Amino acid sequence: MSKKGLAGGVVHKMPADFRKALISTSAAKAVWEDITPLARNEWICWVTSGKRAETRNIRIEKALSKLKGGMRRPCCWAGCMHR
Repeated sequence: MSKKGLAGGVVHKMPADFRKALISTSAAKAVWEDITPLARNEWICWVTSGKRAETRNIRIEKALSKLKGGMRRPCCWAGCMHR
């Protein structure tokens, strides 16, 4: 567990903006805590791989929506190349 009791990934550090969004969205947070560290790593990498702030914000919103719907890993993405 990382600060504020939110589990992180295995390679990537949890960014503050994504942490804040997850903590404030209980349904997404519940799924987040249920997925594996490797799956959390995939979400973190997907969110942070956006080069522009606008892209990153869009990805955070999509991640919250997908997690709330029960999706366990980002869809249609090659996956984290850092593992």
